Amino acid sequence: MIRKHKLLRAGLGSLMLAFLLSCGGGSEVGSGSVSGSFTGDGITLGGSSGGDNSTGGDGTSAGTSGGSAGTGGGDGSTSTAGNGTDDGSGVGSGGTGVSSANAGTSVGSVDGMGSIIVGGIRYDIDHTDPAMVDLRDTAGWQLGVTVAVTGPVDAATSTGTALKLKSLAQLRGAVEAIDATNGTFQLLGNNLSVDDETVWADLTGLTALTMGTQVQVWALPVAPGLLRATRVQTQDITGATTLVTGMISGLDLVSSTFQLGTLVVDYKQLTALPSDGLADGRIVRVEAAQAPSGGRLQATALEGWYALPTVKDARVQIEGVITDFASKGSFKLMGVAVDGSAAPVTGGQESNLGNDVKVVAIGVLSPSSGVLEASSIKIRHIPGGGALTTYYDLHGTIENYVSGSNIMRVRGSSGVQQVDVSAALANSSVSGTGELKEGQKVRVQGTKIIKGVLQVTDLTYE
Repeated sequence: MIRKHKLLRAGLGSLMLAFLLSCGGGSEVGSGSVSGSFTGDGITLGGSSGGDNSTGGDGTSAGTSGGSAGTGGGDGSTSTAGNGTDDGSGVGSGGTGVSSANAGTSVGSVDGMGSIIVGGIRYDIDHTDPAMVDLRDTAGWQLGVTVAVTGPVDAATSTGTALKLKSLAQLRGAVEAIDATNGTFQLLGNNLSVDDETVWADLTGLTALTMGTQVQVWALPVAPGLLRATRVQTQDITGATTLVTGMISGLDLVSSTFQLGTLVVDYKQLTALPSDGLADGRIVRVEAAQAPSGGRLQATALEGWYALPTVKDARVQIEGVITDFASKGSFKLMGVAVDGSAAPVTGGQESNLGNDVKVVAIGVLSPSSGVLEASSIKIRHIPGGGALTTYYDLHGTIENYVSGSNIMRVRGSSGVQQVDVSAALANSSVSGTGELKEGQKVRVQGTKIIKGVLQVTDLTYE
């Protein structure tokens, strides 16, 4: 059973944070979790059309800091959160050598360890305060979990310093339908698509999923009723609360209900709502003590999803699946309008951009218009085209070595991951000076994780 998150006393300090970051991907996990208070989240992902139903208070019943309600932003794709405009950059520049003025937020999934890598940016941890780490629904950092990382970034070296980290599972419940042909399954009234980069923590893939199986999923919201799964696991969730995340539709302020996909969420019993209110298109995360009945879920907690900073010139990075594509200069990621007209495209051809393509967009988010002015766009996945770049990237030392044909582990500063290097050896995709042995420092890369094991395509001795 997954332990509920709890606030650790500050006196645990660096010892507890080091313990947390010693856990890792695949089936190699430790125990314990850390949660904290996160103020100043800025612009909320998702739309803002519709009325404000905020009750004030502390922001959410799950403990998110709050304040006065915000206002709608620009074209309706974003809204300014009521908990302020500070993005947390005032903590300092840390070990990257860049100033706090360069701080921003990256939202996506963990695609590497040895520190924490999100969207190709390798973040070091610059603090020992466990209250700055909100890691729920898993005992330690895992590949494929979604995360919001706040801190300064050196774009020239693709490195940064993580000052705040927040990671939440998006859905937890019983599988309702499976369409292996189209690469989708249904959960809690929502459709989840998978791709080559979806992490299968304890299954071989979608074809191994069965109806009624209880699963926990980390995912990127795409559109109302649709998410892209980044990590799926079936272990250790029996008896846990129900979770569902998505874009609100059909908001009814009179009956205190809205829809996430086809699931009707009833929130009338809640005394605290997200500080910036509820609106169609806004992304929220709902927790419930009981599974839905008759397509209706009684919410016991409701909070806004990862938010983006509103500080002027703050750097923003969003990993998501393109929707509403009109041109390179006009599309959306997780409900946020993106103008990529001036952005170079990597990972594929500019002509590859379109709906359902997974990308990472980096730029500056305008507080007034809510538009992300992208300075770069990296293609991660094209439907039918597979992963176009090596996706998962681990740095660490080899453990449990027997031979090159056996599953071993790579341990980095943020976690440990099971790996299979046999394909890299067979294809001579090995570089650097060293040898495969216990304790050897390596960098391993790959695009698929099956039953918790990274299938390594490139091996570098470090």
